Amino acid sequence: MSQSSTAARGLLSKWASFAARRPKRVVLGWIVALILVGGIATSLGGKFVDTFEIPGSESQQAVDLLQERFPSQSGDSAQMVFHAPDGINDPAVKAQIDAALSEAAALPEVVSVTSPFDANTISEDGTIAYATLQYDKAGNDVDAASFKALESLTERTDSDQLTVEIGGQVVSAQELPETGTSELIGIGAAIIILLITFGSVIAMGLPIISALVGVAFGFIAAMIAAYFFDMSTISTAFISMIGLGVGIDYSLFIVTRFREGRQDGLSVHDSVVTAVNTAGRAVLFAGTIVIIALLGLFIVGIPFVGFMGLGGALVVFTSMLVANGLLPAILAWVGPHIDKWTIPTAKPTPVEKTFGYRLTTRIQRAPVLWLIGALAVVLTIASPMLSARVGSADAGNNPESMHTRRSYDLLAEGFGPGFNGPLLVVVNQEGGIDQTALDNLDQAMSGAANVVAVTPPTINADGDTAIVTVIPGTSPQDKGTEDLIANLRENVIPTALEGTTTHAYVGGGTAAFVDISEKIATGLPIYILIVAGLSIIVLMAVFRSVFIPIKAAVLNLLSFAAAYGVLVAVFQKGYGASLFGVDRTGPIESFLPLILFGILFGLSMDYEVFLVSRIRESYLESKNTNWALSHGIGKTSRVIIAAGAIMVAVFASFVLGDSRTIKEFGIGLSAAIFVDVAIVRLILVPAIMTIAGNVNWWFPAWLDRILPHLDIEGGADHPQGRPALQPIGAPVPLSVGADGD
Repeated sequence: MSQSSTAARGLLSKWASFAARRPKRVVLGWIVALILVGGIATSLGGKFVDTFEIPGSESQQAVDLLQERFPSQSGDSAQMVFHAPDGINDPAVKAQIDAALSEAAALPEVVSVTSPFDANTISEDGTIAYATLQYDKAGNDVDAASFKALESLTERTDSDQLTVEIGGQVVSAQELPETGTSELIGIGAAIIILLITFGSVIAMGLPIISALVGVAFGFIAAMIAAYFFDMSTISTAFISMIGLGVGIDYSLFIVTRFREGRQDGLSVHDSVVTAVNTAGRAVLFAGTIVIIALLGLFIVGIPFVGFMGLGGALVVFTSMLVANGLLPAILAWVGPHIDKWTIPTAKPTPVEKTFGYRLTTRIQRAPVLWLIGALAVVLTIASPMLSARVGSADAGNNPESMHTRRSYDLLAEGFGPGFNGPLLVVVNQEGGIDQTALDNLDQAMSGAANVVAVTPPTINADGDTAIVTVIPGTSPQDKGTEDLIANLRENVIPTALEGTTTHAYVGGGTAAFVDISEKIATGLPIYILIVAGLSIIVLMAVFRSVFIPIKAAVLNLLSFAAAYGVLVAVFQKGYGASLFGVDRTGPIESFLPLILFGILFGLSMDYEVFLVSRIRESYLESKNTNWALSHGIGKTSRVIIAAGAIMVAVFASFVLGDSRTIKEFGIGLSAAIFVDVAIVRLILVPAIMTIAGNVNWWFPAWLDRILPHLDIEGGADHPQGRPALQPIGAPVPLSVGADGD
């Protein structure tokens, strides 16, 4: 064992022993720490924002150019959309609109208002119109009070004659969907599962308390990070979702190991030390893999994606600290009372009678058939991903309770779906815009397929930059709009400006999301290779095996594919969409597969570590793979099923919120964990390892010399003196199939 591993184990043992001997002092220390860091976070005043910088993209070039040359147009806008059944030009209605726009011009941070009567933005039937309110900054930088003032004006203007709604980038950035009571429902489901698992009210409460403290510290850490970085508004729900899931699971494993120690006759102190030295060490290792996977999102080069990963990594880190730092003290404090207030539930059974043992022995009789059957199920679930289309769902997918959805529907009805996603073409020419080149560009874009309108250019005071708005014939999330952007960039604009020194960049929100999709598509394979490769190397160092880490990576990819398939089936194809409160189909958010893979790969490794470490421990005792599989899975199946059920319940509860993106995360994560536990860990792992036989434990001598020895089931410090999981020794001869005694 390496010196660093030994030192880490000794430090962890010393802390566990201290926490067990001074539990009240440790708990008080954590309370003080929570108050102090909470005060720091509040004083800094960091807030979550939505910024979508895409370095190196054409849409980012357009934004940068506007900020430099056309600052009055570099901010975002809002739209006031009017609907009058008797006609917009009805004198009484017109008077209402004019009065509202006069008030709008005086609203905070509004720099200009364009009336529908001046810009002729009135539908052909005369019943729908919209005004544009230009702000001096990006939507997420607009003060909340300014948005509330706009909302208040809308409510005052609305009448029996005139319906008024608001939309646009400013409203989209400020109007956050409700998350509902997702966290409470998830916690409620976890309480029920933990009660069934432990059969004790006190034992049930410990993982809940630990997880809530971990989430609290995670939020505080994210608030501090938001002072320095642009943390996305979606990070709050993301932190709750990940923090509750991993926090409860990590604590569940430690509490389970503590109770095992008590049942084996150990003292409270020794049970705490044993639990931290075994399950606690595995929590640190598994959590580190999750953190690496989440921080790896910075590889893609899109800041808001990387910072979303940072938010998840922070709450995983705080959950690890709480599980190993606070929970041992609480366990020592509770001590012999952990099994008080019991309820009728399944009692502990011998390993040979557990569900995991019986299922594994059955699989071992015909491992190939079980392998084929399980693979068929997983691949069937994953099959919709073959027709996946990534992009960005538009406001038409928001719930009808939101302004952005209602204004979207009115604009689509009055002007066509493309009015909800105009393209902003920024034209630049040093020394002054060439009017001939500008006219040629206008003519070329007007004649392009799927273009319904091109606005006259707006030129800045220096005359070297112009803005032209192109209205597509299809909605922002439609494939036709994506094709139009590609056609403008690759064919129409280069041809129109050929031979000139004029440059034009297609920007705007719709084009930005297309650029995000392309950048992620380029970075995703690299990200997968790096995360999977690092995980394989680390698992090799832990399990001293070549086959097991590679098998783990492949199976994790299967879980990811199944989750992606479920997402496509529900959100893109609409299968069962109404059950989840989804009333319109659309593409999968472009950044979601990337973040989903990072989370799932890390969480799947949690179960791999907890399961295989017990299997390897049993193998070291028997040198019999089949026996090790049945006993290792038999010992862990109950707690892994409970942990998986808790994660599924917590993630699925977030489907009840209004945000489509959070719904996608909730369904994707819950589907993946269900597949990972029910099919991958309980069926595919024993089937594959049974077929592989001694190949599972083959490890070449040269790798054994190169890789450090990582001990995640530290046994040298066990009060019982159980031997630590040392390297198996000489490489095992390669053979395939079940091995004997």
